[in-house]
Amino acid sequence: MLTGEASHPDIPAGPIPMPSAVPPQRPSDTPRTDTRPAEPDAGENDAAAEVSGSLSAPGFFDACENADDDSPIPDGKPVPDQATQGQLFETDPPPWELTVQEDVAVASVVFRDAPYGPYDYRIPAELRDRLHPGMRVHVPLGRRKRPTVGWCIETKLGNQTGKTLSDVAEVLDDAPLCDRPLVRLVTWMSHYYQSPAGQVFDALIPSSVRASAGTRERTYLSPAPASADESVVDALPAKQQRALRLLIAAGKPMTASQLMVHAECTAGPINALRKKGLLSEDTRREMTTSMPTRWQTSDGEKTETHELTDDQSNALGRITAALDSAAAKTLLLHGVTGSGKTEVYIRAIEHVVKFGRAAIVLVPEISLTPQTRGRFERRFASVAVLHSQMTPAERHFQWQRIRRGEVQVVVGPRSAVFAPLPRLGLIILDEEHDGSFKQDSQPRYHARKVAFARAQSLQIPLLLGSATPSLESWYATQSGHAELISMPSRVGNRPMPDVQLVDLRIKDERSRGGAISRQLHLAVNETLREKGQVILLLNRRGFATTIQCPSCGHVVACPDCEMPLTHHRDGGKAVCHYCDYTIATPPWCPECRFDGIRYGGLGTQKLEVEVKKRFPEARVARMDSDTMRRPGSHQKVLSAFRSGELDLLLGTQMIAKGLDFPNVLLVGVINADAALHFPDFRAGERTFQLVTQVAGRTGRGNRGGRVIVQTFSPEHMAIQAASRHDYLQFAEAEIANRRKFNYPPLGSVARIIIRGAVEDVTEATANSLLQRLESSRERLGAEVRLLGPAPPPIAKLRGKYRFHLLLQSLDPLQLGATIRMATKTFKIPEKDDVQYVIDIDPMDML
Repeated sequence: MLTGEASHPDIPAGPIPMPSAVPPQRPSDTPRTDTRPAEPDAGENDAAAEVSGSLSAPGFFDACENADDDSPIPDGKPVPDQATQGQLFETDPPPWELTVQEDVAVASVVFRDAPYGPYDYRIPAELRDRLHPGMRVHVPLGRRKRPTVGWCIETKLGNQTGKTLSDVAEVLDDAPLCDRPLVRLVTWMSHYYQSPAGQVFDALIPSSVRASAGTRERTYLSPAPASADESVVDALPAKQQRALRLLIAAGKPMTASQLMVHAECTAGPINALRKKGLLSEDTRREMTTSMPTRWQTSDGEKTETHELTDDQSNALGRITAALDSAAAKTLLLHGVTGSGKTEVYIRAIEHVVKFGRAAIVLVPEISLTPQTRGRFERRFASVAVLHSQMTPAERHFQWQRIRRGEVQVVVGPRSAVFAPLPRLGLIILDEEHDGSFKQDSQPRYHARKVAFARAQSLQIPLLLGSATPSLESWYATQSGHAELISMPSRVGNRPMPDVQLVDLRIKDERSRGGAISRQLHLAVNETLREKGQVILLLNRRGFATTIQCPSCGHVVACPDCEMPLTHHRDGGKAVCHYCDYTIATPPWCPECRFDGIRYGGLGTQKLEVEVKKRFPEARVARMDSDTMRRPGSHQKVLSAFRSGELDLLLGTQMIAKGLDFPNVLLVGVINADAALHFPDFRAGERTFQLVTQVAGRTGRGNRGGRVIVQTFSPEHMAIQAASRHDYLQFAEAEIANRRKFNYPPLGSVARIIIRGAVEDVTEATANSLLQRLESSRERLGAEVRLLGPAPPPIAKLRGKYRFHLLLQSLDPLQLGATIRMATKTFKIPEKDDVQYVIDIDPMDML
């Protein structure tokens, strides 16, 4: 293992540099033709996975931080001389220019689409003071008639020695959209995740910001120098003179409409002043409204203050010590559900704010955002929220507030890790174990790793919090790469809820014709009589998961994915949850026309029908992605539940974590085995986390609480550990299982998905890529295990046949170098219609 390298992929020991062994390669003059799709198939977490060597070779971010503003971005090798660096635009200069050496300003520009760059362009003299890294530019590219939009990643002075560079045509931004540390983060992400830097920029900067959503151009008028001549002003007609004198007296620019109102005139006198050169014009793009936000002012939660427990005080002391050390440290706050982790976060941020700095708080689900935002807004003067349910104008407004330094706390899901805070002092990942922190489109990053990289770059602490930490983070604390802070007790020493397992294999335990067992039915009735509240978890949306003919056996499936369609009673439709293919639910078998077609399986819609039938007096609400599509819908339902307007809340995993409702006395897990037996080495970990998290939603008040878990596998290690709230037992057993095959966190894994329209051609392409990987492994002498290619569990998606390759290694450096060498010149003929996707540290094996 190389010096400074972590033994697990997510939490490296030191700064995250670029690798020294295999530096990032600039593309040759011939652009690549094996372009990868900009967007993934819906429901596909095929994220690109290069566990490249950026986890070792210390000094990358240190070098970046210590570099002068005009120095080039370190990329693991010296910046090549202009005489040896291939350029996209080269012409043979005339002989009399060969001896001329002139200092020129050069901009390195990258693009979203192939050819990706970086390519060098000359900065014209008039743009030298305007162009900075992190800005968008218009530049000529190849034979394209129109200028192409690119991102400037570096400006430098170079020698023009016999090479002619094209000029930057236009600068599109008034100020950099990314500061220099974020530009460096882009270059690291581009290399680590093998994603074009232009696409990384597009992930960092929201489309609403790039499109200036919610803004319009306004022209402001100011007195021109000629208006200083009093005799000129006195010679003007009365209305013109009045308007000009009023503008001079105002001492600030005004729009034409404002000036017309104050001067009580029409546009005529103002236009006349313009023609006479007595007014100067300045056009600016501004927000059309000051606060385009539609959130509720209260989420119904009351502020409760109490003295910190001993666990909280100890945790806060260690976090503030890390903050005061002015060093990059990774802290894992392992606190059981209800231990008061959020209060520790708030106190730590209060310490950060004292010194004029700000913090980012990442939460995994949009459903958690309203509650988290409410808690922070009650304690801090300026809080900004970023999430996907905001309108473009709202998102742009908040982003501009953040960039101006007007915000103390930024709250949001994974993309909030890129919030452009000018004085960032702390990054917090709440529920850091959650899989939603992994992006499922290009660039396929994990917010935890990116947060670590950003914290290392800025030399600030990263605080990870969870009751069920990911094994990557837990193993990091055991191997000395992160610091463990434990909070083993609940606030007020409240006991952990009692967990009862119901074995669905026993006939008497099952409900007749329903999803709710006898024990759970009795418990719900008892809880409702006691005026308590109930949460029921079923991680399957829809009404029925299969539509099958009992006569001929035909299953109604998606023609593009070959997966069974899910029946949704709302709207009477059958939907593919992978590609959103939708048809009207067939009243009879499409094959044999038998009219007794059956709906099998269980979803949240069917559970809702059963609950309302069994408990007619209960006020019920359902939370899943079908009911929570409107902006503000999460907050509306959760506020009603908190205020007691609802008795029973049922839904998918969005209700399983982070929420705090003191009056919840019962939690029921309808089927704990939903994802337990998936062909994925993380299946047990996900099941343990889900059951433990949803169990933690009860027993948070003074009345206690209990949990009933229905399962067909009560003896499974993950179910048993969750029933005892025993994370340590689960972690030790699971790591022992993974050690047999060197799965993460003990080793690194990468996955390559190859997909195409023709099955045989796709498989042939996969085999060709395998040969290149084997050749690269031999040339590098790398110890990398290659598995496949083989069809994944979902063998067809969106009309594309799929094959995948799995790569394993104890050394992430060797794994990344092998993939990079194999794919560097790998070209797929356009006629084959095949693409490949590389996923670093994949979270999904389907």
